[in-house]
Order: sequence, then C-alpha cells, then structure tokens
Amino acid sequence: MTTQSAPAGDKPYMDPYLAGALLGVVLFLSFFLTGGGLGASGALSHVQTGALDWVAPKHVDRVAYFAEIAGGARNPWKSTGVYMLIGTLLGALASGLYNRRARLETRKGPRISVKARWAFALLGGVIMGYGARMARGCTSGQALSGGAVLSVGSWAFMFSVFAGGYAVAWLFRKLWT
Repeated sequence: MTTQSAPAGDKPYMDPYLAGALLGVVLFLSFFLTGGGLGASGALSHVQTGALDWVAPKHVDRVAYFAEIAGGARNPWKSTGVYMLIGTLLGALASGLYNRRARLETRKGPRISVKARWAFALLGGVIMGYGARMARGCTSGQALSGGAVLSVGSWAFMFSVFAGGYAVAWLFRKLWT
C-alpha cells in the first residue's frame, strides 16, 4: 500500500485507491440500509429546522418549507441523514485524533493573510450552501449518490464542478505559491 506524505509527527495518509474503495462500500451500505445515498445538505436542513422548531415552533408550522420537515407532529431529528451527519463528524474527529492530525490551524498560501483566507472560505461556503439549497442537494449527494445511480444530471454537474474548480484555481493560484 502506497501512502502520501503527511506533516511531521503524523501518520501517512491512506492510499487514495483504498480510500475510494472504502467510500464506495460506505455508499453501498448507505443505499442498502437507509434506502438513500450520502449527502449533507438535507441533514443540515433537518438540523436547522429542528433548532428553529425549538425557538419558534409556530413559525415552522406557518412556513411551508419548514412545515414539510418539522410541521405539526413531524420530528426533524428522526432522519437517517441527521444520524449520518453525526457519525461523519464523530468519525472525522476519531480519525484526526488517532492519526494525530486534530488541531486548530489555518492552511493558507504564503501570499494571503489569515483574515483573507477566512473571508474567502466563508464566502465560498455561503455560495456553495446557497447553491446546494437551490439545487436541492449538495455536491456529495450529487457526485456520490447521483453518480452511483448513473444520473446524467449528476455526471454533468460533476464535470461542471471540476471545470469551474480548475478555472477558479487558475485565477487564485498566486495566493498559494
């Protein structure tokens, strides 16, 4: 098994082919056990709506989008996606602790300040989050789950994401070198 280099003191990264195969197994098990694939935006919508239901339940009942998730007797926390999201967070923390990579740090290039890096990260996250809600799904749901069932739209989406990512990376490459 080949490994990629890791920062000093850390264990080497997992072989990317093995990691991809394991992700495929997890995706298969997700379809088999829950009837749905992987994705985070739906789970985040349930968490956000559940939190809103705690502080403003009447508002949740009045707004159709929220009512569909938590209106009346519906419980937004009883979603397989919420449990997968919690498992993802706990698994990532366990992996980071086990491999000695769990630390607070800001990774950035030499030509960008920490504040600018955080501003770009926040802006990118807001744009991606807004796009995920408009598209009714996130990139992981589209790429992994949609791609696994050979959805033409998911494949077109992923080719577009990679093309857009390469174009934007080219524009901002000087910040990282």
